[in-house]
Amino acid sequence: MRNQVQLIAYVDRFGGKTLSELEALLDGPLAGVFGGVHLLPFFEKVDGADAGFDPIDHTMVDSRLGDWNSIRSLTAKLPVMADVIVNHMSTDSPQFKDYSERGWESEYDGLFLTMDTVFPIGASENDLLSVYRPRPGLPFTSVPLKNGETRLLWTTFTSKQVDINVKHPQGEAYLQGILERLALAGVTMVRLDAVGYAIKKAGSSCFMLPETFAFIDEFAERARSLGMEVLVEIHSYYRRQIEIAQRVDWVYDFALPPLVLHALYFGTAVPLYHWIEARPTNAITVLDTHDGIGIIDIGADKSAAHDAGLVPPDELDLLVETIHRNSRDASRTATGAAASNLDLYQVNCTFYDAVGQDRGAYLIARAIQFFLPGVPQVYYVGALAGGNDLALLAKTGVGRDINRHYYDLGEVEDALRQPVVVELIELIRLRNAHPAFQGVFTARPSDDATLVLAWNNGTEWIELDVNLAQCAATVTTSDGRAILYQADGTLQRVGSSVTADRPEAASRELA
Repeated sequence: MRNQVQLIAYVDRFGGKTLSELEALLDGPLAGVFGGVHLLPFFEKVDGADAGFDPIDHTMVDSRLGDWNSIRSLTAKLPVMADVIVNHMSTDSPQFKDYSERGWESEYDGLFLTMDTVFPIGASENDLLSVYRPRPGLPFTSVPLKNGETRLLWTTFTSKQVDINVKHPQGEAYLQGILERLALAGVTMVRLDAVGYAIKKAGSSCFMLPETFAFIDEFAERARSLGMEVLVEIHSYYRRQIEIAQRVDWVYDFALPPLVLHALYFGTAVPLYHWIEARPTNAITVLDTHDGIGIIDIGADKSAAHDAGLVPPDELDLLVETIHRNSRDASRTATGAAASNLDLYQVNCTFYDAVGQDRGAYLIARAIQFFLPGVPQVYYVGALAGGNDLALLAKTGVGRDINRHYYDLGEVEDALRQPVVVELIELIRLRNAHPAFQGVFTARPSDDATLVLAWNNGTEWIELDVNLAQCAATVTTSDGRAILYQADGTLQRVGSSVTADRPEAASRELA
């Protein structure tokens, strides 16, 4: 993977409906901007119960988007990352349909997890309450099969997403087939979606067990043998993330988005700096993804009362409330019990709305992201400084859809002319091209409200100096450039009332 800013995008939501249209966008208006692209699920089919994360056929490109030749055309130009949804498949899949029709006689009997697969002698109340699930309720769905049987199927996410037994011969063959199909198309990196839930064991939380790590090790080795790197997607207590990072190629820095918001809201660099000291460097840095803004990633460990989070509980609560305030309560309508398909540990909101659509604050946040060690990814909505899509939320009732807008080409072209997007792309190009980012990183706080991030590579250097009390930042470089970012006044901070807009002062060339 290139050490350059990567794009995260749905094929059918970013300037068109097909892979060829996305490729034309990356060859045209966005030529040379991104060093790679993470294509969110493009498999058959992309408009199921969970926006493609409930694949019917994980080895087939949805024909409405294109085909495997379309993927190869893109991978010939850019490194491409694709998802491997290891935990589950759709109830509309051929495998599940065969199982439903034939039951015990199906060749896929044993592929799908039932309650008695994990609890063959039954489960106690404590057994069931110990199972970790990111949504309310127990992870089981009573499903009547077409052969007349009714089975209690394991469904971690939705009733349409049936968990599979990844250690069953059919499960192993299924996952190997996906890897081989992706490798054949030139995909060079895979993201293991929901892998933390892949192994279930009676008497445990069924989340990130020692057996899960063993499975990740085995799967990663199989991917590497086909020429692919592996990114593990886990939302969890921050110390667990550090442990996970020691065992895998890449992890997400999911603590970064809420910590950057905390720094901007509270005017302090202290929690963010503590994380910078501890965080893994084999990280994919993000501020936004197709999911919400993580809260569990900086909170206390729910399984151990003495393990504190990166911010105190009262500040975490106030952080969430400030996101709601900056988004004019749009995020409140999309989060928690207010929306279906909810996650207990995320706030659903675009990052641009989380900073009150404050142009300068948004660019400061992106600068912090780009200056930290790791490889940055920018979600397509964030790349266009997109706001919350309340119309899509109202249409689907799915909280995360507030941050999953469908952009047609005209909307993309209009967004690319916005000053905040123009400046963001300039910052992306600087991160991609400046040789200092291939050197040595240092971070230092001069006081609680100041953070200095610097890279040095021989005679080349670049430095980001952030003053959180003033919500201002300066980027200076060894070739004499200096760029200022200043909040424009629309960002609401902790303890402040709604402030009047000031004249635009987001960024300008000083040298």
